[in-house]
Amino acid sequence: MPKGVTKRRPRTRAALLKAALETFAEHGFHATSIEQICERAGYTRGAYYSNFASKEELFLALFDEHSERTVRRLAEAIDALPAEEYTLKRLAELASRVDPDERDWFLVTTEFTLHAIRDPQAAWVLARHDARLRAEIARGLTAVLRRAGRELTVDADRFARLLIALREGGLAQSYVEPAELPPGSLEREFLAPLLAASTRVIGPSAVDEDGRVDLATTCEVGPVDLGVDAGDRAADGDVGQSNRSGSDAVI
Repeated sequence: MPKGVTKRRPRTRAALLKAALETFAEHGFHATSIEQICERAGYTRGAYYSNFASKEELFLALFDEHSERTVRRLAEAIDALPAEEYTLKRLAELASRVDPDERDWFLVTTEFTLHAIRDPQAAWVLARHDARLRAEIARGLTAVLRRAGRELTVDADRFARLLIALREGGLAQSYVEPAELPPGSLEREFLAPLLAASTRVIGPSAVDEDGRVDLATTCEVGPVDLGVDAGDRAADGDVGQSNRSGSDAVI
């Protein structure tokens, strides 16, 4: 293959993905034709089929791209936190952020999910991509909590499912009633208490300088830190030392 073609291929693919997302959101996944996507992107059907075999394959590429971008942005925001802000409340605030263009993706992925519910083959394929996203969420959440001095007391994959349900269910209501329930509201209100109820404190000696956990020294039950500062804890007669540390994790 000529070098020029190799260099152009990523640009072509990116343009087709962008055009597809916009067209799917505007007209719907089923109603959108491949010709419409090509016209919007400025490419031919040949360019389309050299990158994607079908609209389903194109959607799954959008799914993976969106998942990777969401995880990366959240990871970067968490990594930028100073140690004193590494609380469940602050983590929940970061996780509750919703980009302005998220509505387009929500429309597209909701329609494809309905398609998958009706089509067993599409459901099987979508479930594989969902599982990869959940695995990344579970891995990242475990690492982030560890650096906050906590660990899950429930199955990480099941908890990742709950987080996704909270996100998607909240957005469904928010896009119907944006004034009553702005996007991200449910997560900002309930995610920190949910994390507190589903985690426990790790003993200070259980976390080494690299963030690895010695399960033999973990605590069964510990106090919950939802971001209350030391002054408030002192007023309540409950001043303790934090074992939070900076983050280099991905969630």
